[in-house]
This record gives sequence, structure tokens and C-alpha cells, in this order.
Amino acid sequence: MSGAGLFGAAAGAIAPADMAHCREAIRTGSLSFHAASRLLPAHVRDPALALYAFCRLADDAVDEVADTVGASKAQAVLRLGERLEQAYAGRPRNAPADRAFAALVAEYDMPRALPEALLEGLAWDAEGRRHDTLSDVLAYSARVAAAVGAMMCVLMRVRDADRLARACDLGLAMQLTNIARDVGEDARAGRLYLPRDWLDEAGIDAAAFLASPRLTPALAGVVRRLLDQADHLYWRAEPGIAALPLSCRPGIFAARHVYAGIGQAVRRNGYDSITRRAQTSKRQKLGWLAQSVMRSALAQLMPRAATLHARPLPEVGFLVEATARHTPRRGRPDTVIAALEALRRNDLRTRAQAFGGGDGGAEAGTALRAGLRAGHGTGVADGGQGRAGGLVMLHGSDDALERRRA
Repeated sequence: MSGAGLFGAAAGAIAPADMAHCREAIRTGSLSFHAASRLLPAHVRDPALALYAFCRLADDAVDEVADTVGASKAQAVLRLGERLEQAYAGRPRNAPADRAFAALVAEYDMPRALPEALLEGLAWDAEGRRHDTLSDVLAYSARVAAAVGAMMCVLMRVRDADRLARACDLGLAMQLTNIARDVGEDARAGRLYLPRDWLDEAGIDAAAFLASPRLTPALAGVVRRLLDQADHLYWRAEPGIAALPLSCRPGIFAARHVYAGIGQAVRRNGYDSITRRAQTSKRQKLGWLAQSVMRSALAQLMPRAATLHARPLPEVGFLVEATARHTPRRGRPDTVIAALEALRRNDLRTRAQAFGGGDGGAEAGTALRAGLRAGHGTGVADGGQGRAGGLVMLHGSDDALERRRA
């Protein structure tokens, strides 16, 4: 089958009504992604919208629940794991985003390690995982952001390691930008994604900051430092964008410029993301879209940069390997199993204690762990997603998904 035939089949694999639902979800929930997606060719744009609708659903399912015994974030993550399992089994939940995601999984042979990485990142959030170093932040960002970048490459039929690594760089850059923009919002919700060792070096007590978030020169320096890291990753990502299929370049360049523009707005605000939220105007977005079209054309005339072939960062290596060397596998990686089982065990213990169950929750968790491993395998013998650490190639600046930490 020709490339055009493959793309045509992909666009037709998602039911029109389900596709319309996905378009509306992104149009109203993610202004930046919706703007950038207009520059993508239809054969990539539609499955990309379906992908983002499912990722948004996943993020919102965790963000919008109260962390109580009856409706905990842990339970929400576990339910998402079941929905992902159903999608890969070809029996998606009867909901538009689930059906659309299952269709693109089948059409594009989407490596399961990629959405599993996103699920793992959500599990980290549900368990309140700390991020002590920049590497910890990158490992988290790899799961909630760079994995989506890798999935976007799959939708563009890009599966070579070099371009995948640069897509992951772009996802990391965007997530660091999101973190820098949302420091105050996250802190007020009890979340902290800045590297804690950076805070220690700046003389900032993390617990005191979370109790009473406020801008200080020291905190502004930490935010600036994070944006500097993001800018370096945007630079690393650019040769990969220039090497994408010609029709896809404008949309991805647009995402790069829109997100970098958010970082610039944070800088203009004096790195105050405590009392102010960095925003970009419609006029600015239109300017970046036009710039992206021009850069895409110029890329045809420029020699390939050597950084295209730079090794992937350790935190995203497992994503590149899973996608570039993908072979169908059954079961989940050990790290995903461990993260989900920890949530399940803690949730059972909490409910058992609440209802007078004593140690029954721990025993049930042990039984569930045995059942989970028996049902899903360990994911080691299949070629092993070695987890050196660390996941948006395109996150909308105004939705919850791009704020996942995440």
C-alpha cells in the first residue's frame, strides 16, 4: 500500500462522530495546540487530535477527582490503566475518545510503552513523588510530555532514532516551560516540580514555600534557570523538526515557537509565575505560525545540523528505544506494574482502615500484585524497556494536560 493509502486508511479508521468529539474537545480546551494543529496536514491532524483528546481525558480524570477514600487519584489512575488495557485489546470503553484512540493504536501500531509511560507519570503524581534533581524533573517530563512527542512521530510515520530523540527534546522543553509558567498554581495545589536541590542552593525552604508561595529574587533565579534549560532543549530539537516530512514541519515549528513564546512571557514578567500567569496574544500566535511556514521552507535549503544525531538524553532513552525498535509485546514493563501496584496497595489499605479492615488491604494488595503479574507479564523478556529515567511534543498552553507534572 502506498503512503497516501496508509494515511487515507488512518483518517478513515476513526468514526466521524468520534472525530468530531475529539476536535471539539481540543478546540475548547487547548488554544495553543489547536492553533498549531491547523498547520498539520489532515492525515496527521485528525489522529493527532484524537491522541490529544485521549491524553486530555487521562489528565483530567486524575486532576478533577478529590483525593478521598471514595474517589482518590490513585483509583482514577488505576481506572485509566484498565481503559488503556481495553483499547489495546481492541475492546475500548464506549466513549468517543476511547474508541478513537483504539482506532489509531491499531492503524499506526502504536508502541504500548508510550501511553504506558504517560500512565506511569500520572501514577507518580498520584503518589506524590518528589523531584529532587533536574534529572528527576526530566524523568517525570519524559513520561508526561516527551512520550506524547514520540507518539506524534508515530502518527507522522517517523520511527528513526535521531528524529525521535529530537521530538523528545522538544517535549521536555515544553514541559519545563509549563512548569516554569505554573509554579504558583502548582504550589497552591500542594505540588512542586522545581528541582529541590536547586531550591536548597538558592536558600529556599520547599515546605515553607508550599505553605505560603511568594516571589523572591531567589525563586526568580530558579525559574530563570529552568527556562534556560528549556531554551537549550528547544535548540537541540530544531534539527529534528527540520528533518520531518515537509508537510508536517510548519505545525511542529509552530508548536515550538508558541511554547518558547510562553517562556519569553514568563521572562518579561520578571519570572513572576506566582502572582501572574504568562499569556500570549492571538496576534503573537499568528506571527509564530507565519514564521513557522517560512522556517519550514528554508529548512529545504539548509544543510542538516550535526545535532540531529545527538544521543537522546538518558531520561528519554527508553522512549526512543521502544519506538524505533518496536516489536509487538505483551504485558507491561516492571516499572509500570510497580507504580500501579503501589497505588492499588495503598488504596486498598486506606479503604480497609476506613472500614475497619485492618491489615486486609495489604493482604489484598499482595494478592492483586500476584494477579497483575500473572495476567500481564513482567515486560522484561520482551526486549525490556530499560528505564534510565524518564515523557509533549505538542501540548496546548491552556489545558490541564500540558500542566501535568504532567
